[in-house]
Amino acid sequence: MLGKPATMNRLTALLLPLAALGPSTASAADEPGDFSRLKVDQLFNTLCASCHGEDLNGGQGGSLVDGEWKYGSSDEEITKSIKVGNPELGMTPFGTVLDDEQIRSLVIYIREKENEARVKGIEFPKPEPGKVTRTEHEEYTIETVVDGDAGLEIPWAIAFLPDGRKLVTERPGRLRIIDADDRLLPDPVEGTPQVIHHGQGGLMEVALHPDFADNGWIYLGYADGWYENPEERGRRRGPRTITKVVRGKLDDGRWVGQQTIWETSREFYTGDGVHFGTRFVFQDGYIYIIIGERNGKMQVQDLANPKGKIYRLHDDGRVPEDGPFAGNPEAVPGIWSYGHRNPQGLAIDPRNGDIWSTEHGPRGGDELNLIEPGNNYGWPVITHGMNYDGSPMTSETAREGMEQPVIHWTPSIAVCGLDFYAGERFPGWKNDLFAGALAQQEVRRLRIRDRQVVEQEVILKDLGRVRDVAAGPDGHLYVLLNDPHSILRLVPAE
Repeated sequence: MLGKPATMNRLTALLLPLAALGPSTASAADEPGDFSRLKVDQLFNTLCASCHGEDLNGGQGGSLVDGEWKYGSSDEEITKSIKVGNPELGMTPFGTVLDDEQIRSLVIYIREKENEARVKGIEFPKPEPGKVTRTEHEEYTIETVVDGDAGLEIPWAIAFLPDGRKLVTERPGRLRIIDADDRLLPDPVEGTPQVIHHGQGGLMEVALHPDFADNGWIYLGYADGWYENPEERGRRRGPRTITKVVRGKLDDGRWVGQQTIWETSREFYTGDGVHFGTRFVFQDGYIYIIIGERNGKMQVQDLANPKGKIYRLHDDGRVPEDGPFAGNPEAVPGIWSYGHRNPQGLAIDPRNGDIWSTEHGPRGGDELNLIEPGNNYGWPVITHGMNYDGSPMTSETAREGMEQPVIHWTPSIAVCGLDFYAGERFPGWKNDLFAGALAQQEVRRLRIRDRQVVEQEVILKDLGRVRDVAAGPDGHLYVLLNDPHSILRLVPAE
């Protein structure tokens, strides 16, 4: 049912008669609650590994990681095989002893192991200084703009000033300037807002107003908050934080004229140090802002809660009157879309104005989404992932009224910064979308046609955790790395 026959069909171990698993397992099968306490690797080793092997490479049964699927390779088909079995082959349906969430976690686990096997032996591009890196459509060389030796620490985002200088945010709270000769100025910009550097939060996004040459506005997104000292249950309480967005101007190395663009009331600040989101883009006089879910789970589905949303505001922070929830007095003003987990990439297609976002799933289920007004993107009701510890989260990957990702990555790649390339130096990449990945330490090129991804290619891998990817006005592609802390530039090969 799951794949090719070996001594036994590859489905055999997944749907093996429970008596063949031995007395202890067969006994446990009579008490489904025993299985509910197992994480996915334990579940697989208990029910499946005796035939398919702990590494899923096969044994008495066929391999689950060789890419050959006799009875259907989709998640839905594999789920059905595990759940209903194949009586003709004497295979017990596991739907009698496992719930839908556990079966879904097994599918994710198989996908993870299948991908691990698939990428073994693949030589991904790992650029080296002075050498040409060849990809499907372009060749490039790599240059280091600045690195940790120059004093750079945890770079998060980059913006390009018209005079050739660059602004870079450092997560600990500093806004730095790189001059036109690629020298990191020793002193950060003075007077920037107070930032709480906590967990994944700190000084994050920076972007220039589209009319920066005329108005000088620079936008910052950061973790705002305060520290609380009282003891609570014997433990010291940490800072309470959430994203805040402001704008200001540069005046001789100082931050001046600050204005608040987006903030929320203190009741929504939280002590969790994760999932701030915090990207923004501009279009037609509006700013689009990501606010992460801050580990808020079902708060994401609540329109009265600011977390897990994308907002559209006028570029000065005013709330438009024509938003999709403008008539709902309970909704937080400015919501454009909701049901997001932890989006960390936001980009606009230069060809048609479509807005795209990349979003972290849990374990599995990283997403590329086409963002449209009023839509619900499903978290945490639907997801293609499971809990980080291998316990099941939900069996639902789709539900009416909730959007599906255009693509999803399982296992997760930890998608991050996102940008379209609209320059002229790399004509073979014209209008392609570039996505960074933290966990997989890579940059992926995505070709989009008719709102579908028709090509996907890793163009850079294993140089460090990729926090941001940005197309510069000079036609080069810039990559920000955390660990090691550096900014790289991709230049066309001569």
